[in-house]
Amino acid sequence: MAPITVKNLGKSYRSYRGKWGRIASWLGFKQGVLSEKQVLQDISFQLSAGESLGIVGMNGAGKSTLLKMITGTTRATTGTVSISGSVAALLELGIGFHPDLSGRENVFLSGSLMGFSRETLLQLMPEIEAFAEIGSYIDAPIRVYSSGMQVRLAFSVATAVRPDLLIVDEALSVGDAYFQHKCFDRIRAFSDLGTSLLFVSHDAAAVKNLCNRALLLNRGKMEYLGSPEEALDLYNALLSGSGTAGVALPAPELLEQGTRSGNGKLKIEAVTVFCNSKQSRIVTAGDPIDIVVSLRVHQLVPPFCIGIAIRDRFGNALLGTNTRLLKHPLVAAEIGQKIEARFHIPSLNIGEGHYSIAVAAHDPQSHVVSNYDWWDKAAIFEVVHPADAMVEGLCYMPVEFSIID
Repeated sequence: MAPITVKNLGKSYRSYRGKWGRIASWLGFKQGVLSEKQVLQDISFQLSAGESLGIVGMNGAGKSTLLKMITGTTRATTGTVSISGSVAALLELGIGFHPDLSGRENVFLSGSLMGFSRETLLQLMPEIEAFAEIGSYIDAPIRVYSSGMQVRLAFSVATAVRPDLLIVDEALSVGDAYFQHKCFDRIRAFSDLGTSLLFVSHDAAAVKNLCNRALLLNRGKMEYLGSPEEALDLYNALLSGSGTAGVALPAPELLEQGTRSGNGKLKIEAVTVFCNSKQSRIVTAGDPIDIVVSLRVHQLVPPFCIGIAIRDRFGNALLGTNTRLLKHPLVAAEIGQKIEARFHIPSLNIGEGHYSIAVAAHDPQSHVVSNYDWWDKAAIFEVVHPADAMVEGLCYMPVEFSIID
């Protein structure tokens, strides 16, 4: 049996005619409803052992509500959640901790709520203390803890015993970089042993590196369920449309060559890669390249920004820049004009593999303000090793070696 199966899950909040209406409805009596707000609708997915699912979406999309229904802290209006095995959840910061109790006392409190006996927690305490690394603060009241210290202790307790299902909601984002790496290492180790992961985060790199699949929520509905890279491209497309007040934007398209979004005032017509002045899809590491973006103006717009990003096969951005960051004058154009913009990279020092190029034309402040055209995976190219050198890794940097006498 899969560790978790979610089927047609939905949540709505209702306003009743009388003050006893809600209680009566809980008891099964039919009650008149003044209004009903749908927060989540028809959410369905399944996780196998060792599989990890990232959940992404804008604020208010329903991510935290979904996790609360899965953990049972919020009651679903429709649908079912079936969970097989043990569950550990790290939701809102500080949840399950009493501020006046010490860290050690809260370990016993939180652990008992997870179903651990006092004897088991006594055995686990040295490992919990060692992983949290908060020193003597373990015996200080939680109210004097920083948010990072609370996360350290909460994660240490939640993962003291490997669960069948681990649920993490944004809490790790307040921790320091060192502890985040430590947490991610433990999560990966658990996944290798069969733990399934539900992970809510706005950190695209964390979702791409930790998750096998991703679920994009938009206004309480499933917008996409599939590869993390495609889900995050679509998420970025939704973000770019959210700040354009008064303009009806088309839904982002998931094309064979990548996600595309924008209001269409400008249109990117082609993206071409040149290596040593010749058009090519195969590039030698360390060689110069040019990325040429061809676009046409369909409606009059203020001076705008053109940008590119080079991503690896996992969707991680290795380079992202635009005309504003390069301190180049903004691009101004007339209706119908065709523009060809060239980004020159004197030495492409990246490792062997396949890479994609994302291109965009947008407002100089941010693509969230006004996105004219954003095209992910507009071009694909391959990097190969130079004939006289070979390196491993994401970057290509010539290295000299010598023995020190």
